[in-house]
Amino acid sequence: MNENARALIDAAREAAKNAYAPYSNFAVGAAVLLSDGTIVTGANFENASYGLSLCAETVALATVNAQGRFRDVVAIGVIGGRMGHADTAPVSPCGRCRQIINEAAQVGGRDLPVYCGGAAGDAIAAYKLSELLPHAFGPADLGLVEPRPA
Repeated sequence: MNENARALIDAAREAAKNAYAPYSNFAVGAAVLLSDGTIVTGANFENASYGLSLCAETVALATVNAQGRFRDVVAIGVIGGRMGHADTAPVSPCGRCRQIINEAAQVGGRDLPVYCGGAAGDAIAAYKLSELLPHAFGPADLGLVEPRPA
């Protein structure tokens, strides 16, 4: 596994320590790598009205966007697990987050690598976003960016 994958998983694990997950007790951390090597993190943020909860990937990507760096996303790492447990199985982004990641991928013109890990352990699953969300709908379908070559 490459060093970007390990750095993103480590940063995502650190971010998950800040998860606000009193309802699910499932902490998720995400780390986004930018083109200049900067890593921006996020943690899930639940709400008593469950539908208003925010996933870690969405928090991290919204933070990147708030910094004006949305086009600079080159990779993302995600981890998750039950709070207070050393879950080792890699966790992948939910469907909504795959769609949010796709927005960054299409805007940046990249098929982003997505590295998935558990709350603990060395296992890392590596995917291209196109594997996780084939035939994705996004800004290219609306003519806002050039479609990525197949």
